[in-house]
Amino acid sequence: MSFFQTLKERTENNRKDLYTAPMINNAVTGDVTLGDYIDFLTQAYHHVKHTVPLLMAVGSRIPASMEWLRTAVVEYIEEELGHEEWILNDIGACGINKESIRHSQPALATELMVAYAYDVINRVNPIGFFGMVHVLEGTSIATADKAADGIQAALLLPNSAFTYLRSHGALDQQHVKFFETLMDKITDEDQQECIIHNTKVFYHLYGNIFRGIGFTDQQQAA
Repeated sequence: MSFFQTLKERTENNRKDLYTAPMINNAVTGDVTLGDYIDFLTQAYHHVKHTVPLLMAVGSRIPASMEWLRTAVVEYIEEELGHEEWILNDIGACGINKESIRHSQPALATELMVAYAYDVINRVNPIGFFGMVHVLEGTSIATADKAADGIQAALLLPNSAFTYLRSHGALDQQHVKFFETLMDKITDEDQQECIIHNTKVFYHLYGNIFRGIGFTDQQQAA
């Protein structure tokens, strides 16, 4: 079995746990408010804006013996540049002042996921960051397009409010094929175990972000 298939198999229960977050199913079925969607985009902005800095940190710490992987990281960086601005533009298309979101604070769950990503790269092993890549890109493929359709049908928002979701549904399909190729080149067992462990952790942390969406609104309503 290839390492990529092993990675999927050994983290399948963690993937299923992420999908127990109510917001994911609610988005697909259209059981969402505008506040929910803005909250989702806000948290997406606060972690996506770190994608390029995180990748740059990974690239700087990859050993010379894995130069092929550093080259791949450069490709990732080129692909990810500016995506946080797509999110802000979507927020603007929803009638919200996007600059207020740019200068807002992330939810605790988002802050913790980002902090963990930096910690893995700087303290543990930069290879572990690919666990985050696997979680975010795999989730996008499974839900992005369906969620965009469900949210748009419920809220009657323009197409310009769904640039981030709709682009990532298609874009990440290409990324996952690229990612699979990279993972299958990693043969060191310690590195493989590091990626598997961190994939499990990132499924948990990313799920917590979804579980927090709409919670503040519910408290205020109560």
